[in-house]
Amino acid sequence: MSEQIIYVCSDAVGETAEAVAKATLRQFASEHVKIKRFGHVKTEDEVIQIVAEAARTGGFISYTLVQPELRELMKQESFRWGVRAVDVMGPMMQAFVDTFGSSPKRKPGLLHSIDDEYYRRMEAIEFAVKYDDGKDARGFMQAQVVLIGVSRTSKTPLSIFLSHKGIKTANLPLMPEVRPPAELMPAPGRLIVGLTMQPEQLLHIRTERLKTLGLPGTAQYASMDRIMEELAYASSVMEAFGCPVIDVTNRAIEETAGLIIEQLS
Repeated sequence: MSEQIIYVCSDAVGETAEAVAKATLRQFASEHVKIKRFGHVKTEDEVIQIVAEAARTGGFISYTLVQPELRELMKQESFRWGVRAVDVMGPMMQAFVDTFGSSPKRKPGLLHSIDDEYYRRMEAIEFAVKYDDGKDARGFMQAQVVLIGVSRTSKTPLSIFLSHKGIKTANLPLMPEVRPPAELMPAPGRLIVGLTMQPEQLLHIRTERLKTLGLPGTAQYASMDRIMEELAYASSVMEAFGCPVIDVTNRAIEETAGLIIEQLS
C-alpha cells in the first residue's frame, strides 16, 4: 500500500493539530500513514502550496489557523481542490464567541507562550527525572505525588506524564528486601498512590523486558513466585500507609493520571 499523509498546518507550532491527528491514528491500523507538519504558516502562498500538495498525494489536512484570513483561505482552497480539511480549533472558538460573546485574541501560539505555567511544567519534569526510582529520598518530602509499587507497574512513565501537567512527582519501587525510607512517611500536602497489577500481566511484561535486555526469561525477576511475593509485600506497605491503590492492568497512562489528578483536586 502506498504511503498516506495527514498534513498538519498551523500559524503557530502545530502541536495541537498534530496531537489530535496522532490520537486519531491510534484508533486505526495506520502503519502506512504519516503526519507531515507545517508550522508557523504566515502567508497565503504557504496555505495554497500545502493544499495543492495534499491534493496531489490524496491526503487530508488538520489545521489550527487563528488568523481569520488564513483560515478562510484554507476553506476556499480545500474546497477548490477537493481536499478534506479539518478545522481543529475553529468550531470551539466559534462556540465560545456564540455562547459568551467574547472575541478571540487571534494570537498564534498563545497556548504555548512562555509564562509561569510553562516554567512550572519544566520544573516538574526536571523533578521527575531527578527523583525517579527513589534515587534521592529527599525528593519524597518535596513531591506533590509519590508513586509506589513493584517494578514494571508504570511508575516512571506515569511520573513523567504527571510532570507535564506541572505536578512534582517522585516514585519508589517496592521490594521485600528494602524498607521504605523514613522520608516517605505520609505527610500533609503530599499524595502517596500505590500502583498494582494483575500477576499474569506483570509476568508477561517482565518476561518481555528481560528479552529486550538479552537476558534469560528464567530469571527470578520474572518468576511467578517472586512476583506474588513482591505484590504481597507492596500491598502490605500500601495498607500501612492507607494510600489509594490503582490497578494499572491494561489501563492507559492517561487514565491512571486522571484518577490521580482527581485525588489532588
